[in-house]
Amino acid sequence: KMVKFVMKDGAIAKSLTGKSGNAAKGRKVAINRKKGNCLACHKMPIPEQSFHGEVGPNLAGVGGRLSAGEVRGRIVNPKMVNPDTIMPAFYRTAGFNRVMKKFKGKTLLSASEVEDLVAYTMTLK
Repeated sequence: KMVKFVMKDGAIAKSLTGKSGNAAKGRKVAINRKKGNCLACHKMPIPEQSFHGEVGPNLAGVGGRLSAGEVRGRIVNPKMVNPDTIMPAFYRTAGFNRVMKKFKGKTLLSASEVEDLVAYTMTLK
């Protein structure tokens, strides 16, 4: 079940779970090809992983450029910040076309995985 949240100016100030995420778990979500798969589009300070993407911005230093709320907003639904982005919405269940039956009504990441990814991203200063 999806958690209700408020997005204002592209940011979601409050944690989706009511607590901080786990940065170590978030790093695993970021590199997991069936979860966050951030490396598909972003260069990241994870040198032991190969094939970093170049479509999205480099995430090195992103924790110093954006607030946790801004990062959360971009993970939840980046189209609220940039309608032209190709980045998927990781915490959205509606507004998609031709969704396979087994994925209908499901988010790509859980609320706790979003928070773990936010916590990890905020370590990238």
